[in-house]
Amino acid sequence: MKRVYCLYRVSTKGQVDKDDIPMQKTSCREFAERNGWTILKEFQEKCVSGFKVSASDRDAIQDLKAAAEKKEFDVLLVFMFDRIGRIDDETPFVVEWFIKHGIEVWSVNEGEHCMDNHVDKLMNYIRFWQANGESQKTSARVKTRLNQMTMDGKFTGGVAPFG
Repeated sequence: MKRVYCLYRVSTKGQVDKDDIPMQKTSCREFAERNGWTILKEFQEKCVSGFKVSASDRDAIQDLKAAAEKKEFDVLLVFMFDRIGRIDDETPFVVEWFIKHGIEVWSVNEGEHCMDNHVDKLMNYIRFWQANGESQKTSARVKTRLNQMTMDGKFTGGVAPFG
């Protein structure tokens, strides 16, 4: 039976409030059960951007790496691979690090992440390059909307104006 550690991550408080973590948790638990795996530990990162925060600054990733070095688990399971991160010049190497340390990396929605050959390595990079692009597009949409709201005289956060 495979020993599994799960990682759940959401970037914003709004996602926590909308039950994204419970949705990820339920999906991972069902996936593990279908495969006859045992979840030993679950890591949650609330309000942690996988686009803005480096893996070296994320406690959950560092704890997972330490546990991998001690051979405490066999599988890192996530809802989607972008839960590991969205930094295109970092996250592919984080995933590769786990695989090189004997940890299978699985996504409920995307299956096992393999690094068996050169094409797998390319696909690994493309996956996180695409996730990075999605984060950039989301950021642009949010900034545009906040600017529009400000131009309309709406309060968009920060110190409340007097008067």
